[in-house]
Amino acid sequence: MTDTYSTPLGSRYASKEMLYLFSPDKKFKTWRKLWIALAEAEKDLGIDITDEQINQLKAFQDDINYQEAIAKEKEVRHDVMAHVHAYGVQAPLAKPIIHLGATSCYVGDNTDVIIMMEALELVKTKMVNVMDKLAKFSLEYKDLPTLGFTHYQPAQLTTVGKRATLWLQDLWIDFIELEELLAKKMLRGVKGTTGTQASFLSLFNDDHEKVKELDKLVAKKLGYNTTYPVTGQTYPRKLDSQVCNVLSLIAQSAYKFSNDIRLLQNLKEIEEPFEKNQIGSSAMAYKRNPMRTERISSLARYVIATAINPAITASTQWFERTLDDSANKRITIPESFLAIDAILEIYINVMDGLVVYPKVIHQRIMSELPFMATEIILMEGVKRGGDRQELHEKIRVHSMEAGKQVKIEGKENDLIERIISDASFMMSEEEIRSILKPENFVGRAPEQTEEFVKEHIECILDQYKDLLGRTANLSV
Repeated sequence: MTDTYSTPLGSRYASKEMLYLFSPDKKFKTWRKLWIALAEAEKDLGIDITDEQINQLKAFQDDINYQEAIAKEKEVRHDVMAHVHAYGVQAPLAKPIIHLGATSCYVGDNTDVIIMMEALELVKTKMVNVMDKLAKFSLEYKDLPTLGFTHYQPAQLTTVGKRATLWLQDLWIDFIELEELLAKKMLRGVKGTTGTQASFLSLFNDDHEKVKELDKLVAKKLGYNTTYPVTGQTYPRKLDSQVCNVLSLIAQSAYKFSNDIRLLQNLKEIEEPFEKNQIGSSAMAYKRNPMRTERISSLARYVIATAINPAITASTQWFERTLDDSANKRITIPESFLAIDAILEIYINVMDGLVVYPKVIHQRIMSELPFMATEIILMEGVKRGGDRQELHEKIRVHSMEAGKQVKIEGKENDLIERIISDASFMMSEEEIRSILKPENFVGRAPEQTEEFVKEHIECILDQYKDLLGRTANLSV
C-alpha cells in the first residue's frame, strides 16, 4: 500500500524473523498456547475439564479465525474477549473453560514476556555471528601495524587486529549482560486481576497449595522454570527497561564500531563493502559513501534514545497497574528490537565484506613514525656517549623543522634524514633506519589479540557453534 504509513523498520531494515516475532499472528497464537496451558494445568489439579475440550483447543491452536475476532472486537471493544469468543466459536466444547479464572494480562503480559525472550534469543544468535566474524578479522590482522589515535590525533602504533578487539570486547560485555537476562527469565504467571490470585483461590476452593502449583505448572508448560514471586496486574515494567537497556548497550557498541569505520573510510585505510553498481552520490559520481555504517549509527541512536521510554513507564506505574504503559510499550518494545535486529544484520554484512588497505595504512604510519622513533634514537645516542640533554634539544629542533616541512610546505616528513645528517647521534643511516620498523612499536598488540580471542571469545563461539554461519543481504 502506497497511501498508508508503514514503519521503515519493517519495509527496509529488520529481518523477516524479527518481524514475525512481533506480528499479530505470533501474538494471537501465543495467546492460544497460554489458554491451552492454563486449561491443562487446571485439569491436572482437579478442575472439571475434559480431554475432549483440550483436544478441541489444540486442534485450532494455529488456525485463528481472524474475521470473527475482528467483528467481535468492534462490538465489545476488548481484544482479549473478542479472541476468547472467536476461539469458542471454533472449539464449542471448550468454550465454557477458555480463560477460566484469568485476567486479560494472563495472555497479554505472558505473551509479551515470551516474545521478548524469543527476540533476545534471535539477537543472541546474530551477536554470536558478529563476534565470530570480528574474532576472525582480529586474528587475521593481529600483526598489521596501524597508527593509533587518541583525541583523533596520531598516537602510538597499535595493530588493525588489536583495534578490532576493542569492538569485539564491547560486544562481549553486552553478550554477558544479555545472557544473564535470559538466564533469569520469568513469566508473569497465573496471578489474577490485581496479582492476588483471588479468582484461582475461589476456583480451587481456598486450596492455596493448588493455586501455587497452578502457577508453576503453567510456567513449566511454557518452558519457564519460574514466575515473578509477586505482581500487580502486570509483570514488573522494570523488565521492559532491563530489556531495552541491554538493546541500548548493543547499540552503543555498534555505534562505536560504525563511527570508527566511517573515520577509517575517510582515511582510506578500511572500507565497508561497496557493490559494483552502487551509487555513492547523485551529484558526485566518484564518492564511496559509508552508507552501511552510517545506517548503523542512525539506528543505534534511535535504540539508545528509545531506552528512556520503558524507564519512565516503569517509574510511573500507579499501584497495581495503570494503562498509560500500553500504547507506549506497543511502540517502544517492538521497534527497539526491530532496530537492533537491523543493526546486527548490517554489522554482519559489513564484516563479511570489510576491505583493508595495508599500503595506505603503512604510508600513514611512516609519515608519523619518525616522531615516535625519536625516543629510541635518543636512548641509543646516549648509549654511544652522547649528552642526553643536548641530544634532546637537537631532536626538538629537528622535529620542529620537520613539522614545518609537513604543515607549511606540504612536503614529506624529513626528520629522519635530518637526524642521519647530524653526527651528534653517532649512529649510521642503517642503524637509524633499522629502528623505523613499525612492528617494533606495537607493543603486545598481537599477543593481546590472540589472548583475548582465545581466553574470552572462543569458548562462546564453541558453545554456540550451531548458530554460526549466518550471512546478511541488505534489501536497500
